Amino acid sequence: MLDAKKRINIKAGLKVNIVLKVDQRSGKLTTGIVKNILTNSPSHPHGIKVRLQDGQVGRVQEILL
Repeated sequence: MLDAKKRINIKAGLKVNIVLKVDQRSGKLTTGIVKNILTNSPSHPHGIKVRLQDGQVGRVQEILL
C-alpha cells in the first residue's frame, strides 16, 4: 500500500480517495482521478492536497490501485 502522505507516491492520472474540506469532520471520502498536485512539500501529515479531474480539491487519504 502506497503512503498517501508522501508526494512522491501521487501522480496525475491515479485513482484516489480524497477527503473534501467540507467532509473533514465526517471523514466522507470522494473517489476520483488526480488532475494535478497542489501540495509543494514532499509530505503532509493530513495527506497531499490534489485537484481531481472534475475540479474538486481535497487531501488524498487512499491510493486505489
